[in-house]
Amino acid sequence: MPLRNGSAISSVLVDFRKESLLTQSCQQWHSRDLPDDSLPVSILDFHALNTISTPAARKTLTVALIGNPNVGKSTLFNALAGMQARVGNYPGVTVEKKIGRVKWSSSDVRLVDLPGTYSLSPRSLDELVTVEVLLGQVADIGLPDVVVCIADATNLERNLYLVSQVLDLKLPCVLVLNMWDQAHKRGIQIDIAELERRIGVPIVPTAAHHREGTNKLEEAVQRALSKPVPAPPRPFAEPFYRECELLSQQLKEWGQADVPFFLVERLLLDVGGTIENLFASRTHNQLNGYLHAARERLKEQNCRIPAAEAKVRYAWARETLRGLVETPVQKAVSFSDRLDAILTHRIVGLMIFAALMFFVFLSIYKWAEPLMGIIETGQELLGDTIAASIAPGAFRSLLVDGLVAGVGSVIVFVPQIAFLFFFIAVLEDCGYMSRAAFLMDKIMTMFGLGGKSFVPLMSSFACAVPGIMATRVIENRRDRVVTILVAPLMSCSARLPVYVMLTSAFVPAASYLGGLITLKSLVMFFMLSIGLIVAMGVVWVLKKTFFKGETPPFVMELPPYKWPSPRIVLFRVYDRVKAFVVRAGTLIFATTILVWAAGYFPGDRTEYERIQAQIEEHEAQPSSDGEPNAMLPTLYEAQNRIAGELIEQSLLGRMGHIIEPAVKPLGWDWKIGVGVIASFPAREVIIATLGTIYSLGSDVGEEDTNLQSALKAARWPDGSPVYTIPVALSVMVFFALCAQCAATLMIIRRETNSWRWPIFTFVYMTVLAYVAAWVTYQAGTALMS
Repeated sequence: MPLRNGSAISSVLVDFRKESLLTQSCQQWHSRDLPDDSLPVSILDFHALNTISTPAARKTLTVALIGNPNVGKSTLFNALAGMQARVGNYPGVTVEKKIGRVKWSSSDVRLVDLPGTYSLSPRSLDELVTVEVLLGQVADIGLPDVVVCIADATNLERNLYLVSQVLDLKLPCVLVLNMWDQAHKRGIQIDIAELERRIGVPIVPTAAHHREGTNKLEEAVQRALSKPVPAPPRPFAEPFYRECELLSQQLKEWGQADVPFFLVERLLLDVGGTIENLFASRTHNQLNGYLHAARERLKEQNCRIPAAEAKVRYAWARETLRGLVETPVQKAVSFSDRLDAILTHRIVGLMIFAALMFFVFLSIYKWAEPLMGIIETGQELLGDTIAASIAPGAFRSLLVDGLVAGVGSVIVFVPQIAFLFFFIAVLEDCGYMSRAAFLMDKIMTMFGLGGKSFVPLMSSFACAVPGIMATRVIENRRDRVVTILVAPLMSCSARLPVYVMLTSAFVPAASYLGGLITLKSLVMFFMLSIGLIVAMGVVWVLKKTFFKGETPPFVMELPPYKWPSPRIVLFRVYDRVKAFVVRAGTLIFATTILVWAAGYFPGDRTEYERIQAQIEEHEAQPSSDGEPNAMLPTLYEAQNRIAGELIEQSLLGRMGHIIEPAVKPLGWDWKIGVGVIASFPAREVIIATLGTIYSLGSDVGEEDTNLQSALKAARWPDGSPVYTIPVALSVMVFFALCAQCAATLMIIRRETNSWRWPIFTFVYMTVLAYVAAWVTYQAGTALMS
């Protein structure tokens, strides 16, 4: 359900906290995704809390930023840190870690942008990481000196729920009332001085979107450090705190000493939560029975767990704000409501969303092409320049076909990534993305995913690399990982040359409905659709096996509409492009070099290089009549013939012969096998590889009639044709479903922070592609016999 600003949220959040919906996903995460010696166990290492240096002993001030989603936390972080932010992942998990280093007048400051969260009840990976950082359990961050809690000034009561939990940590704290400009526009008046007195922490009003008030944050942080830490709110009744003290004593008897009081509270409040599961494993499962009895005692004293937490914390928030916030009587139907009536309409809204997504897809697929063409042209010019200045040989091939091609294979994705994240940033910053997720949620839920999975999957039809990077908009970890795992199944543009080549050469030119529909177009449509069809089945299997658990309730706040900030949009584009080039790009580059080496060595290239030198000499000296030198066609033919022999002698060629028995049931010979292996850096490379193998050169295209003729003329030793319609369909189906893209696998490694998932993706997609190709070939052959 979407929640608009000003909605009655308290009752919704009470249900949202109920164990029946969220406990299972938490237990699933604990039992399957992370072993006992991984990240969460560090939350039990309480002795480390006593060894972390105190703020006074450190030269760098650590300031952690925390807040609900859609309150402008990351916008404030970017306004403070600018280009000095460093993006990575927390150890062993997929949660993004953003750290910025800035210089304030009194000290160096390290800003930590924590994941957006509604609560410090760690039922998700994001919330668990946030708790670990705030407890000082992340080694390279340590205990924060100050926690800056960002709240939405237009919805202060709801935001104080998280603030009350942060205050329980007994750390110096600053409260930032962001979206102050929006509050003024709505006529909302807040008595900041009195609110600061009641809560006991410095308060700073800001409009981070326009960088207003951010300069006052430094002074507020210094004030928070110089004054005593305020006492926690203690919103619960005294029986609850007595049970906490009894539980703390019991934990000591079980050998769990020095447990922070905050975690003792969470043990009682989070039924079946991550912390309870972790402690249970350390107390030989004695804890579960004790907690059940403690909660029963609290229930008898009118303190029902877990519903009590939302009740008492919102009561504390209302009491804290009593008489301090003046809100004018709003119109029955606001402009935002009228706009939402159109944009979230089940028919009109979907039509508008479809038009927007077509526009975004067009930008990725078509508008990026000229820029990608410029990059490819620059790559060719650089390669030609190097080739003209260095004699033929291994070193020149390494530079031109290895280094330059490797860099080009990274940079060529930048236009698509930039366009995609430009539109995502615009749609997020103006407030539409939440509406889009709401619209698509019902449809995507039928397939086991949430509404936010639609944009990444649609983007993957252009290229899986930006599509997988776009999954960062998905907060639910299970949905995000599943979306990443099926995104490569979408038929990206790199598969198109393979479809065009084989469809043009082998699919008959039959037509139907008076020529309106052709058999070739039907085959192309099927190849472009098969990945999406199969992906829905894969999602169902993944959700029934590795990612069990109910789909979490769709609870999303619809933020107010606003004009997107050009500074914020451009910064997000820069941030995503930089992350791709620096982190994933290095892995893609390394893979390209390895494939080049496998195709170059071993082999005696003396004759090839001699002919290459002659070709360059003749090209530099055309005949007297201005026509190309008559010797060139003969030299080209000889060079192409030798190149075909060399690739068969290379490691790639030998691997092709080795796998020939495995691919023969698909109707393939060793040459197709070599093409498949060589296309690992990029699927379309198979065209150039087949051109080289069939002695036509590597500069052939998918519509080259000479290549098509060579494929038709290819024969098995018994004289039967290698390529038939079933073989062509088999190759296309394999490429539609396989993971033949190093860039995609490297970006999965980058986004999941683990080799486990790219290996899993490669294995399951390769097996799936092999089986589908085998069925296609065998069934096609049987039908045509």
